[in-house]
Amino acid sequence: MTPKVARFLRDSMPATPCLVLDVDRVEENYRRMAAALPLARIYYAVKANPAAPILERLVGLGSSFDAASWEEVSACLEAGARPEAISFGNTVKKESAIRAAHAAGVRMFAFDSEAELRKLARSAPGARVYCRILVGNDGAEWPLSRKFGCEVAMAKELMVLAGELGLDPYGISFHVGSQQTKTAAYEAAIAKVAMLFTDLKEAGVNVRMVNLGGGYPVRYRQEVPEIDDFGAAIMGAMAEHFGNALPEIVIEPGRFMVGDAGVVSAEVVLVSRKGAEDPVRWVYLDIGRFGGLAETEGEAIKYAFRTPHDGGAEGPVTIAGPTCDSTDTLYEKSNYRLPLALESGDRVELLATGAYVTTYASQKFNGFQPLAEHYL
Repeated sequence: MTPKVARFLRDSMPATPCLVLDVDRVEENYRRMAAALPLARIYYAVKANPAAPILERLVGLGSSFDAASWEEVSACLEAGARPEAISFGNTVKKESAIRAAHAAGVRMFAFDSEAELRKLARSAPGARVYCRILVGNDGAEWPLSRKFGCEVAMAKELMVLAGELGLDPYGISFHVGSQQTKTAAYEAAIAKVAMLFTDLKEAGVNVRMVNLGGGYPVRYRQEVPEIDDFGAAIMGAMAEHFGNALPEIVIEPGRFMVGDAGVVSAEVVLVSRKGAEDPVRWVYLDIGRFGGLAETEGEAIKYAFRTPHDGGAEGPVTIAGPTCDSTDTLYEKSNYRLPLALESGDRVELLATGAYVTTYASQKFNGFQPLAEHYL
């Protein structure tokens, strides 16, 4: 929690649940990322948090943007981004969205299938396109499975076809999974891309960009490698596999840029037990999985908590949200412990919640309002 956020929570006592985010920390994280990977162009993953104050600050810093929908493209343009600084990075797009983005001046699009490639040829003629390949997600706390990307052999065929369709077969991309905690994941993926580059150049394809995707982590309950560690591993692998003929490098940080800039302030609604002798208390908050904490599914992302009773005696807890849906249980198996003095009405903070919270919040499930937002 930054001093600015702490002062705001202390002095303003905003109604809960709410996100409070320090935009200065976003700028600090942008500069740290740029220093760690100075040869890479930063395309902020808008889906992590598309708030206008964040986009506007990043526009001023010279950032580019990775958009997942026409709505995100539009938000970037409204924030002052140049259309040529926007990549339409979703490999599953409505053709109407492709047409709208192309008409607005966007010229870089992702794909991972022949059907998507043919949509791009029809509705974004002449655009730069890059193919996303499947890579391992070992080490990611929020893996991306096989929903996006294609096998390397198919990627080669599609990149050749892209040129035949009048598109510019610009590059190859991958994603090693969100909240990736192992630098080796990037090293292995880069080796895979380098072999594909060789095959494509032998096939006469003018491929010249590698998109390393996102995945760069933030600290929740456990320590993670520093961004400098990822930068060193990535550039070491790029030099090993590409030598002096480095391609253009694109990165798409989302969580790293905004995660530790934000804090969710919540209220304890109830503390109870399921049996008189049950040592585990149930702590119900006024925010849960449907209020924005979707990444607690499977207890994947484990947020750290701060309470007014920290430092006192603790006991085991199950933490749940306020709704009537039984799946709105956040942590039951992850060995959370909270102060025994915790009671209804206490305010608690969930730390490093600036990413993937506001956009996951449901629209009035059980009548609860979406998460309020404060940008400082």
